[in-house]
Amino acid sequence: MAPIVAGVDSSTQSVKVVLRDADSGELIAETSKPHPDGTEVDPRHWKDALESALQELSSHHIDAISIAGQQHGMVAIDAQGEVIRPALLWNDTRSSTEAEEINKEFPHIHQKVGSKLVASFTASKVRWLSKNEPENARKVAAIALPHDWLSWQLQGGKEIKKIFTDRSDASGTGYFDSVSNQYCGDIFSFVIFAEADAHTPSSLSVRIGL
Repeated sequence: MAPIVAGVDSSTQSVKVVLRDADSGELIAETSKPHPDGTEVDPRHWKDALESALQELSSHHIDAISIAGQQHGMVAIDAQGEVIRPALLWNDTRSSTEAEEINKEFPHIHQKVGSKLVASFTASKVRWLSKNEPENARKVAAIALPHDWLSWQLQGGKEIKKIFTDRSDASGTGYFDSVSNQYCGDIFSFVIFAEADAHTPSSLSVRIGL
């Protein structure tokens, strides 16, 4: 029997799972489950939806799984691996002022990260957190994107050092230099600024899966 591969798309509105024959590409089964509405969502809803979808397809033996998902959002994680507050999604625009502040502080930021920042970028959301919820900012041990958080949950979601990402997702944070393949510590330090007494998350050196 040919191996079965599960393709997962965890988007803003729903999670979709497709099973295919790895040899022929033939569609074997598919399903989808809804996500809550809004621009601020508890990430656990994404995990619950994925588990529900996989349970529906559990009569099939899945040999491999690939996760795709929404970009730019912010999942703030504490030292115990727990989510600190509901995730801010890419379509949450409350951090537009913070995006302007970052662009002003780093006028050539587009040369480092590939774009001038807007509210959708993770960096803007992290700075919003630091300014508006300093107590939560002080708890931050890692920042993950929605896609990365869900992949991490498939590993158990406990060890922060096991959070991983890819160049595409990292490029949407606003603090990743895709040329040097490294995060920009100066930008990150600015967005989670000292006034919040926050430390640099250990995931600043998060492993890039190439």
